[in-house]
Amino acid sequence: MLNKNRLAILLISLLVLVGCQAAGGGSSMGGSALSGTAAEIDRDVDFALQDLYESTPAARSLAKKAKGILVFPRIVKAGFMVGAQYGRGGALRVRGRTTGYYNSVAASYGMQAGVQAFGYALFFMNDAALDYLNRSEGWEIGMGPSIVVVDAGMAKTLTTTTAKDNVYACIFGQKGLMAGMGLQGSKITRIYPE
Repeated sequence: MLNKNRLAILLISLLVLVGCQAAGGGSSMGGSALSGTAAEIDRDVDFALQDLYESTPAARSLAKKAKGILVFPRIVKAGFMVGAQYGRGGALRVRGRTTGYYNSVAASYGMQAGVQAFGYALFFMNDAALDYLNRSEGWEIGMGPSIVVVDAGMAKTLTTTTAKDNVYACIFGQKGLMAGMGLQGSKITRIYPE
C-alpha cells in the first residue's frame, strides 16, 4: 500500500501532466484557461459562456436575471483515493463586463480514480451573494450563500420565476473519466493576471 507521501507525489505528478496537456493541447475553450493574461481569460470565458448557453438554455435565462456570473472555463480534476482539482482563469462578469479574476482549488478523498476536465459557471442571483464573493478573502463553496447545482433535469423546469436561491451553478464541457463530480469545498480566490 502506498504511504501518504508517495500518494501525494503521484497526485502532483498526475496534475502536472494533465496541466501540461491542457495548456499545450488546446481546447474548444481556448486552451489557456489554466493560466494567461486578462485578455486570454476573457476570451476563454466568452467561448465557455457560448458553449454553456448552447448546451443549457436555462443558463441563458439565469444570466438575464443574475447580478453577476463567475465563469471557470476549465477545471482539471485528478485523483487516486486522494484527489485535487484546480482552475486558474475564472472571470466575474457584472452587466457583461469583467470585474475580477479568480482561481478555484479543491481537494477530496475517498473512492476515486481518474482524470477529468470541466467548466462551471456560478450565477449570483442577488446583491447579497455577489457582495459576499467580493468581500471574502477566499470563498469556500458550501459556506456563505446557498448554492444549487443545476443538473439536466432541473434545467428543464427552471425559470427565472422559480429561481429563488442565492447562487446557481452549471457544470459543462465534461471530458475524461472520473466519478464524483461536485463543487462542494472548492475555494475561490481572487487573482490579478497581467
